[in-house]
Amino acid sequence: MTRKYELKQRALSQAETRQRIVDATVELHRELGPLRTSISAIAERAGVQRLTVYRHFPDDRALFGACSSQWRAAHPMPDPSAWSGVEDPAERLRLALVEIYAWFASTEEMTANVLRDIPESPVMQELTAPLRQYWQTVQAVLERGWEARGERAERLRAVIGHALEFGTWRSLARTHGLDDGEAAELMVRLARVV
Repeated sequence: MTRKYELKQRALSQAETRQRIVDATVELHRELGPLRTSISAIAERAGVQRLTVYRHFPDDRALFGACSSQWRAAHPMPDPSAWSGVEDPAERLRLALVEIYAWFASTEEMTANVLRDIPESPVMQELTAPLRQYWQTVQAVLERGWEARGERAERLRAVIGHALEFGTWRSLARTHGLDDGEAAELMVRLARVV
């Protein structure tokens, strides 16, 4: 019985250590970005040795994967099904952008750091591939029903794609001081003009 208890305690301790490492990684990725975060910094923040980090996460893929999973679970991306049933395409775009822009605001530090680091990291490119699919799905939902053809459809696709960019939101909200509703309305007006 004592042996079982000791094994259970050891497993709990290992799980707690792993969680501290993941928590430290998430914090540092948010503060500094994935590529500027060292294993030494993670170990220090988690209160463990570097070797302990490597024991739990032998490579970047394992560490980034655990960090990404935890962060995405805590910050779920807006659900396109919430607006896909809205018939009016301009209203659908407005509702989607307000929700997406609020998500950008709540995840700004991490989103900026990850987007900055993706081009430099094949592992991050691999792990963020599902996000590209998500944004393609969102764009397809928002392009429906505008009744634009040919060149107008191409321009509309460009406007919607531009409206969905983190950089667009950041420019409108942070640089130019618009709130999320104002920024969304501006993008909807641009889509209507096209």
